[in-house]
Amino acid sequence: MSSRSHPAVHAWAALLQVHALLVPELDAELRRTTGLPLSWYDVLLELDAPHRLRMSDLGERVVLSRTRVSRLVTEMEAQGLVRREANPDDGRSAFVAITDEGRRRFRESAPHYLAGIERRFGEKLDARELETVATALQKVLDPADIAGPDGGAP
Repeated sequence: MSSRSHPAVHAWAALLQVHALLVPELDAELRRTTGLPLSWYDVLLELDAPHRLRMSDLGERVVLSRTRVSRLVTEMEAQGLVRREANPDDGRSAFVAITDEGRRRFRESAPHYLAGIERRFGEKLDARELETVATALQKVLDPADIAGPDGGAP
């Protein structure tokens, strides 16, 4: 059975291959040009607009396990990029907040991040193809499609 006879399998394989190729390249470039690993940039990106998130919400947004996000936050705290804050409503959870230094480093790194994506991904597709990819993938991310038959987790 060929993946070409199954369009979903073919598209999935291409998505995984593109991800596997580009993420390490973007990480290496970001480290070289800004000193930030891509995972740190992703955390700062998620924290920049709301300024703080619960640890669990941050883990979901950057797609990391609870243990991994905790370790990452500890590393970033040591560099002064984020800080943990107690959650007054729930003693079992904590917030992660971006610091002024974290915001500064994020804003300095953003042009390098965006240029890397444009060079490695955006320049390979025309505007119509990029819109098609974004629209198609957004359908997969639609919570109504992800939910199981009873509206809960699949």
